[in-house]
Amino acid sequence: MTSARKVLVLGGLILATFGMLYGLHYAVFVEHQTLDRMGGSLTQAFVSAAERNTAGAHDAVDQYASVKYGYVRQVDVHSHWIGLAMLLIVLGVAFDRVAFSERARMWIAMALLAGSFAFPFGVILQTVSDGARYASALAILGTATVTIALAAIAWGFAR
Repeated sequence: MTSARKVLVLGGLILATFGMLYGLHYAVFVEHQTLDRMGGSLTQAFVSAAERNTAGAHDAVDQYASVKYGYVRQVDVHSHWIGLAMLLIVLGVAFDRVAFSERARMWIAMALLAGSFAFPFGVILQTVSDGARYASALAILGTATVTIALAAIAWGFAR
């Protein structure tokens, strides 16, 4: 097994394990409280609306939107890490067929692994600080890195 294949397969296995452990942690320790806050916000919005308290209803809906924003990103993070990990493993199996030198394949494998970690990590950082530009930039950089590496692999298979 070449070094580039090892990076992809082992990196994919580590990333999948990390994503599954993160998802398990979130499901056991965080998700139920988050869903409770979402339900409480909606309940408060309906109660406020029934009482004709427009400001209270708007505040409750805003609170729901904020909690929902974080919830969606937390669920996305764990699924993106696992999905990208599976992609790394599958590419690792056939990576020796890419028509590049071993050095080029190693650079592509490292870029894929780095981008596969950076993209979901940038998404999770978005939940830490609303509107954080560094988090969005990291997610975009990770996405671009994976996209460019995949384009290079497709070009290498076509040669």
